[in-house]
Amino acid sequence: MEGHLIMSAKERKRMLVLDRVEQKQLNLKEAASVLGLSYRQMRRSYKRFSEHGAEGLIHKSRARPSNHAKPSEFKEKVIERYQDRYMGFGPTLAAEKLGEDGYYLDHETLRRWLLIQGLWQKCRKRRKHRSRRERRVHFGELVQMDGSHHKWFGADKPKACLINMVDDASGTSLCVMAEEETTYACMQALKLWIRRYGIPKELYTDRKNVFVTDRKPTIEEQLSGAEPLTAFGQAISKLGIELIRAYSPQAKGRVERSHGVYQDRFVKELKLKGITTIAGANELLRNGFSRQLNRKFSQKPKSPEDYHRPLPKNMDLDQILCFEHTRTIANDWTVSFEGRIFQILKTNRPLPRPKDKVIVRIHLNGHTQLIHSGRRLTYKPFKQPPHHRSLSSIAWRLHFGDAAGAG
Repeated sequence: MEGHLIMSAKERKRMLVLDRVEQKQLNLKEAASVLGLSYRQMRRSYKRFSEHGAEGLIHKSRARPSNHAKPSEFKEKVIERYQDRYMGFGPTLAAEKLGEDGYYLDHETLRRWLLIQGLWQKCRKRRKHRSRRERRVHFGELVQMDGSHHKWFGADKPKACLINMVDDASGTSLCVMAEEETTYACMQALKLWIRRYGIPKELYTDRKNVFVTDRKPTIEEQLSGAEPLTAFGQAISKLGIELIRAYSPQAKGRVERSHGVYQDRFVKELKLKGITTIAGANELLRNGFSRQLNRKFSQKPKSPEDYHRPLPKNMDLDQILCFEHTRTIANDWTVSFEGRIFQILKTNRPLPRPKDKVIVRIHLNGHTQLIHSGRRLTYKPFKQPPHHRSLSSIAWRLHFGDAAGAG
């Protein structure tokens, strides 16, 4: 045979042993024992070696196309479609998208084709050794929350933040897109999670100022021994959720790995659908994208018992996931808050007194409430802060009538 023979290591070993048989150094029984073959197999191999030499030991299917190989025309169409629409997609995701387009093939087949064409490279990352923490056993036992700052809409677009919540036991995720990782955005994400699954037992976060505050405790907190809390911390405390703070990204690895999935698949989906706004991204997340990823990547918890608690019927989630600030009622029954003034109306029964404390509650939809002794107060907002004298006059007329005010 002209040229070079391409032999596997097993075939080369067999050739060396059969060469010793031919030189009478071994008999067939001994050769079969060395190679781990039966005596009948050894006889057949020796016969092919005697008749055809080393070429007789090479597998007959060597260099032949597989009976299950895809047609060359199909391969060309797949490569062309990949270059035209899915360039840069990993083989697994690209195979899924190609299947949606009618080109069905295994992701490993596509990987080999892309490697041969130079359209994909193997990625090997050496990472620092870490011990894996075992997953929690129950769904809702621990939910990790974190924000992923990324250029979701393209390299030429500003960064946005994906608030990602991931159940530790199952890997189930739920996301909200926002401009930044704010208290408002985190409350929105938690509200959606509770509406869909219930109240989780524990929440695992980092130490950003949304979750942890460095302010000094108030006098009331010092007297009661309470820990200073952020607005988010106050809300989850009312819901009975325990907050656990992580000290490194690796500590909340479940949500960090979920970020990687979204930064790959969600970015590509946004690009395919031409979505470039936060509102459009949230609509895509609500309309099934997260559920699609959950079907693919989540798993069943070890225990079937769900640790989520249902929201009590007498609990209004909107009254909990909000911002609360304490203010003092002025002598003219007004409350000042961040440049705005609210006039408490005389129709409130009982009417609070000046110097009483009220809670200014700002809801996620922007609605403002005044709360006194657990009751909502009716009030009238002033569009422009008036002068003190005119404000007192207006307040007097509102409480005691036009005649008294005129007198």
